[in-house]
Amino acid sequence: MPKLTIDGSTYEVESGKRLVLAIEESGINIGHRCGGNGHCTTCRVTFESGEPDKMTQAEKNILEENGILSEVRLSCQVACDRDMTVKTHMTLETESWDSTGDTPEPQITPDPEWV
Repeated sequence: MPKLTIDGSTYEVESGKRLVLAIEESGINIGHRCGGNGHCTTCRVTFESGEPDKMTQAEKNILEENGILSEVRLSCQVACDRDMTVKTHMTLETESWDSTGDTPEPQITPDPEWV
């Protein structure tokens, strides 16, 4: 099982689990305001280690559109398939939201086109 270190705490996660769901299951109220569909960037993370080499076209498009392509990744578009260390950015506690958003599906959505 991959190990996920988030903001200094380490957890074992099911291989292939969406990163956004693994973060949420660790007790961190990470944003996913678009329901985990790669549209809003509220689930952004910074990788300290273990960053995947590929990304989905949806992730690339929204990160380019927001001018943050080489700075962050979208946890809703990443599967936990290796040990990873990440830092979260937008949580229920740091933003003025009434909720984190609709719960993302177990699989990456939209259907990933890897680039």
